[in-house]
Amino acid sequence: MERIDPARLAENFIELIGREWMLVTAGSPEKFNTMTASWGGAGFLWNRPVAFVFVRPERYTYEFMERETCFTLSFLGHGDREAYRICGSKSGRRIDKAAEAGLTPRPTELGNVAFEQSRLTLECRKLYASMINEGLFVDESIYPQWYGETHGGDHKMYIAEILNCWVR
Repeated sequence: MERIDPARLAENFIELIGREWMLVTAGSPEKFNTMTASWGGAGFLWNRPVAFVFVRPERYTYEFMERETCFTLSFLGHGDREAYRICGSKSGRRIDKAAEAGLTPRPTELGNVAFEQSRLTLECRKLYASMINEGLFVDESIYPQWYGETHGGDHKMYIAEILNCWVR
């Protein structure tokens, strides 16, 4: 993997996150969890390159996101749908998702977890976190469509500075 300046990224993050998907991973090389996500984004905020992701509290990865300062976002590519499926449908409380998905964890210099199979990895440090709040939606039709009793709990949004970026 080659380390690059995040400002050099020429990726279309709408395509990357919405159609290719990503793995959100938090924890240490000794104990971590990863989950598939298809909601989030990247941009420039507070004079830094940032990424933002959403995790529901009922997800096992949430515990790691809350405990740790940093996390990684790994983009495997369209050809790794099975790995994304496993990491998005099985619980890390019961199985080693990385092993079952055929992913090889690779520790970063900062002690986070990336994957050898990733074609793009963003290592991020949390700057801000907040729960989605039904009362703050300007378009009130969104909340009942994605939240509530039939859809699961509210997400927590994390905004994080992109500290490192690796491409293959």
